[in-house]
Amino acid sequence: MSVILMILLLVVDQVTKYLVAANLAVRNVEIIHNFFYITYRENTGMAWSLLSGQQALFCLAAAIAIGVMSWYLIYKSPTKLTRISLALMISGAAGNLVDRLLLGYVRDFLHFYIFGYDFPVFNVADSCLTIGVILLILATLLEDKKNG
Repeated sequence: MSVILMILLLVVDQVTKYLVAANLAVRNVEIIHNFFYITYRENTGMAWSLLSGQQALFCLAAAIAIGVMSWYLIYKSPTKLTRISLALMISGAAGNLVDRLLLGYVRDFLHFYIFGYDFPVFNVADSCLTIGVILLILATLLEDKKNG
């Protein structure tokens, strides 16, 4: 189940990035006025473009993270929620790693204005990472409550 989820999310991430990038004339499309836009960006950094140009560092960190999370999935007996969270995080890290290795940057395109705040542009892989981290925290809290 986890492998299927990872592959599906990786494919969705890469296909959406390809579709947006293939239509470079579409640089900023309003979907919901003053809230949601498709805005194509090529990001050489991480969130908020921090550490721009450090591709080798990001690739190494992603590869190590994918390896550690995969090892945990294979050799430990995580709960279902932990397996799902790790699958999300692995697919997210892999999606951005593919971009960095093949293109030298990550393709971002989801752009929100939330309560007037211009949120940094992100992609499906970033969403997977964020949701995965939230679910892992939840899984840890539930496990602590169960054992405590």
